[in-house]
Amino acid sequence: MFYILSAAAGAILALAIYILVSRTALRGKADAIIQKAELEAENIKQEKILQAKEKFLQLKSEHEEHVNKKNAKIREDENRLRQKENQLNQLSSELGRKQHELDSARGQVNSQRESLNRKHEEYDRLTAQVNKQLEAVAGMSAEDARNMLVENMKAKARTDAQAYINDTMDEARMNAAREAKRIVINTIQRTATETAIENAVTSFPIDNDEIKGRIIGREGRNIRALEAATGVEIVVDDTPEAILLSAFDPVRREVARLSLHQLVLDGRIHPARIEEVVSKVSKQLEDEILETGKRTCIDLGIHGMNIELVKLIGRMKYRSSYGQNLLQHSREVANICAIMAAELGLNPAMAKRAGLLHDIGKVAVDDNELPHALLGAKLAEQYKERPEICNAVGAHHEEMEMTSLLAPLVLVGDAISGARPGARREVIESYIKRLKGMEDLAASYPGVTKSYALQAGRELRVIVGAEEVSDDQAARLSTDIAQRIQDEMTYPGQVKITVIRETRSVAFAK
Repeated sequence: MFYILSAAAGAILALAIYILVSRTALRGKADAIIQKAELEAENIKQEKILQAKEKFLQLKSEHEEHVNKKNAKIREDENRLRQKENQLNQLSSELGRKQHELDSARGQVNSQRESLNRKHEEYDRLTAQVNKQLEAVAGMSAEDARNMLVENMKAKARTDAQAYINDTMDEARMNAAREAKRIVINTIQRTATETAIENAVTSFPIDNDEIKGRIIGREGRNIRALEAATGVEIVVDDTPEAILLSAFDPVRREVARLSLHQLVLDGRIHPARIEEVVSKVSKQLEDEILETGKRTCIDLGIHGMNIELVKLIGRMKYRSSYGQNLLQHSREVANICAIMAAELGLNPAMAKRAGLLHDIGKVAVDDNELPHALLGAKLAEQYKERPEICNAVGAHHEEMEMTSLLAPLVLVGDAISGARPGARREVIESYIKRLKGMEDLAASYPGVTKSYALQAGRELRVIVGAEEVSDDQAARLSTDIAQRIQDEMTYPGQVKITVIRETRSVAFAK
């Protein structure tokens, strides 16, 4: 027991000694760390003090530099102000000298003015004395003589001016008529085109009657399918080695002709094949129409036209008016307008463009009740053509007011192209009969003295007596005539009815 207690006491003593030694060592380390921290803190403190001194010196230097600049600017401003002050002093002295000279000059002018006034008074006195002597000699006052002279001069000047105006107007009329005839004749001579050859029937040749029977098909199913797909009437009769394709639409006739040609070459003719070939040919024809429009624009030297207008130009190849091919007619009008524009000093390119587009409304895809001239102007405006070209297209039948110089050129060019011999193939008897019928219809109304059908039947002018028909009755008369023409007659486009009522006062000088 004694040994156990001795061992425990020894262990406790050893632990106490170890703890004491460890604490002494830790205190030494702590003192070293504290000394090191204090040293580092002192170094940081000295470093920050140095940095603060450097920053202070830098700010002080910048401030002194800024103050020096301000002082220099102030000195510069003071020098400038002193110079301005010196200049103002010089100007003030110069102004005083000028004022002195001006005062002296003003005095001289006043003296000269007084002398001039005295001379004017003397002149007026002498003039009045001379006028009194003249009035005594002539027996009339100066005012009466002046009035008489003025009236005589007015009458003489009026007579001379009127004579000059009449001579000038007569000469202008003669020259204008002569120049217009020269331009039109020269234009016609320089433009050569083909005569009308279009019709409403196309003949399709075949080799033998066997092919004709295959085209007809069993119980006529092939020919019915072909007519339904193309919209063309196919006439199969006793005509040897030929089939007739009848339609007023040349595009449909061309589609039918090309389709028949491919079907005969291929040999397979049945309804399904017919629909396939017609669809393929229609697409090929659309491509050909576009190519025709492009080639036409290139031939005429026209550039930058909208692709839709180019397609419409290509469609003109398959349209005709009174037997005259529309594309050929439009090319002819374009060349005529260009020649006349060059003769008149206008823009030939613009005139050619307007002439080519003037009948574009006739081939519009959309069904529209507008006259073709107004529809063409609408299409040209829609596809960004210039306003003067749109006006020329819309006014070439005088259905729109002419606002550009190109409009009368297109009107004249269209008339020249359509009126030349061989251009159109309308039967003359029916044409004259239609015009005569319009005139007789208007003449049947009471109060109508004369009636004239103008512009190939596009306008009817009715002259009424002013004593028998009032203004209100004239307005009703134009409406009544238009309604009767619309109900009773057949005519292309639209007809403009103009009722003219005028009162004339006539007197004779003997």
